[in-house]
Amino acid sequence: MPEYTPGSAANLPAGAATRLRAMRGAGEQPAFFTSDLSVDEFLLVEHAGFEALGLVLGSCIYHVGFQWQKWSVSQELPVLTRAMYDARELAMTRMEEEADLLGADGVVGVRLVFKQYAMDENVLEFQAIGTAIRHREKTGSLRTKDNRPFTSDLSGQDLWKLMQGGYRPVSLAMGACVYHIAHLSFMQALKQVGRNQEMTIYTEATYAARELALERMQREAQERGGAGVVGARVEESNWGWGANAIEFFAVGTAVVPIGNGAVRTPLDHVQKVITFDATA
Repeated sequence: MPEYTPGSAANLPAGAATRLRAMRGAGEQPAFFTSDLSVDEFLLVEHAGFEALGLVLGSCIYHVGFQWQKWSVSQELPVLTRAMYDARELAMTRMEEEADLLGADGVVGVRLVFKQYAMDENVLEFQAIGTAIRHREKTGSLRTKDNRPFTSDLSGQDLWKLMQGGYRPVSLAMGACVYHIAHLSFMQALKQVGRNQEMTIYTEATYAARELALERMQREAQERGGAGVVGARVEESNWGWGANAIEFFAVGTAVVPIGNGAVRTPLDHVQKVITFDATA
């Protein structure tokens, strides 16, 4: 894992670092931003007190190592779990470094994108993409306790509502678990033919695997200073390890109250839908 140093460009392509620094503007050259926010998202992010700085990206192409699987035993596959988590974290770190070069307080609308390449069935690319933003009045105070830009997969609308409600995002929290689900023996499969019954081996294995992923997401959120997680979800994927090897990936945005003295907008106001007339 790369060591994270705020402002460092050690893990970025030289061209990316040059482009991002130029976007900040200097002298007679004005600042310039890019964004994947929709018009509604962009305007609500502005309304929440932030300015968009630029689209930021982190990428990692990762070779997943070999993991021995016992055919008849349900168990976690730690080599694969570690690989899937580390690859995502590498992509996230590089995205955060790009945001640092723009002088961002955080990254909103983070998307995790995965691709498989024909060059090798065990090679996957992980991308983290979002829009770097900076608060006009609270510059620097919204960063994490280790001085990283905050990260969040919340939309621009949800970020606005969260801030209006007196909370702020801290970090995108992740938990992964790759689990091998035991194959049924011949006799076990024969006993259930034509019957309505729970497949307890499958239930227990998938339940345990999801719980591991959720536990790790929760622990990461707490370690990064979060008081809770919003928008949590558990996704399932199979990357060609076989029908009985499944990855459970838990992800959500860790949040904290803005402060004891924060004035919270009444929820009935927060829940109102703001619409923008594109023809105006």
